Amino acid sequence: MTIRFPTAVGAFLLTAFAFAQNPTPPAANVAVGKQAPAFKFKDQSGKDLNLAELTAKGPVLVRLTCGCLGCDKELPYFQEIDAAYKKAGLTSIAIFKEPDAKVADYAKEKKIAMFYGVDPKGDSWKVFETKTMPTNFLIAKGGEIIAIYTGCDTTGLLAKKVSDRIAQTVSTEAVDVKARVEEQKK
Repeated sequence: MTIRFPTAVGAFLLTAFAFAQNPTPPAANVAVGKQAPAFKFKDQSGKDLNLAELTAKGPVLVRLTCGCLGCDKELPYFQEIDAAYKKAGLTSIAIFKEPDAKVADYAKEKKIAMFYGVDPKGDSWKVFETKTMPTNFLIAKGGEIIAIYTGCDTTGLLAKKVSDRIAQTVSTEAVDVKARVEEQKK
């Protein structure tokens, strides 16, 4: 015995079956234009920091990173961003996906002056819904994500883009962090 459905019913059933096989993925909670996720971490001194409290004071740049060769080569550019815009109200945070002791030695060697935390389990990457390392989140005063930059760029061009966007956010002239780092290398 063969069951035949009217064309409209058959089309509906095929569509429902196709949707069940390939459901639309849920919308990202962490995206440009959305509020930054609730996020707390311990900084290098062991002090608890709360992203919402930091963004209440001004913009925040959250950098999810590690100490690999590429991130290591990018670090001077992001340290320069921190130094260049700190007086304009920017707070920079680097969260390292490395063991505590390794980061402590690395921070001492690299003279890291910005806030940083350690997250060897990668919980920060889950909170910020990213698998890409490094990923930078520029969050405006008040907590709205205004830019997300993914991937590693050891030439300084990505850091220059981040710097230009921060300058726009804090209403100041952009600092050419790429040129500053290159000058310091000489």
